[in-house]
Amino acid sequence: MTAMIEVRDLTVSFGEGVDRVRAVNGVSFSVEQHRSFGLVGESGSGKTTVLRALTGLAPEWTGRMAVDGRELTQQRDLAFYKTVQLVFQDPYGSLHPRHTVDRILSEPVQIHGLGDVTRRLLNALEQVGLGPEFRFRYPHQLSGGQRQRIAIARALILEPKVLLLDEPTSALDVSIQAEVLNLLNRLQRALGLTFLMVSHDLAVVAHMCQGVAIMQHGRIVESLDGDRLAARDAENPYARQLIKASDGYDRAVIDSFIDYQ
Repeated sequence: MTAMIEVRDLTVSFGEGVDRVRAVNGVSFSVEQHRSFGLVGESGSGKTTVLRALTGLAPEWTGRMAVDGRELTQQRDLAFYKTVQLVFQDPYGSLHPRHTVDRILSEPVQIHGLGDVTRRLLNALEQVGLGPEFRFRYPHQLSGGQRQRIAIARALILEPKVLLLDEPTSALDVSIQAEVLNLLNRLQRALGLTFLMVSHDLAVVAHMCQGVAIMQHGRIVESLDGDRLAARDAENPYARQLIKASDGYDRAVIDSFIDYQ
């Protein structure tokens, strides 16, 4: 199959001089068209920085990145953002509190000079399971799950090929997490989307993705396809430990953990 996302030897650094930090170090992976791929690791492992580099929010990077066969440079144009959209972790912070849903969804359409705003807006709401009655509500009038649905609708309204998902359910209640994950699965099948998902929760990624890369200290320490992930067939000690942790709390397992800091 054709690779929709290609990342080769990606290195991302922040700061200057003695304060310079290499947040991502030589990361390589690819995501096939219409498939889902996960980046998993604890906080500070570099997984979100990879997304920031792809979207142009991390200016100092080296290596090679390509999306839909197009090589990425330091700058991103409107055509890129029509192809690739990002769904943020926090539905409370990603929506402007003083803008109605109508304005939140209309702005991307207007920025890209696309027509038929009302049709696109109502279609996007329908895709995420919300009716037209939500059109003129403000974010504070929505539940957390509804806000995240609006954030997903905003990403979908430009009809992208790729969604970058940055911990898209971690700020939601557990019962709502399942609803949003199932919605994303349905949307991927219906629209032929390609997903790159970042999460600290291996169980969520296993539910969503056909492959996963486990990151630690800015590097990928192990990559697993769906079969190996289902069989819990990891070779790297940190990866094995992360898989054990995804099973939930077990005192004996916790006591056996090694600090890899």
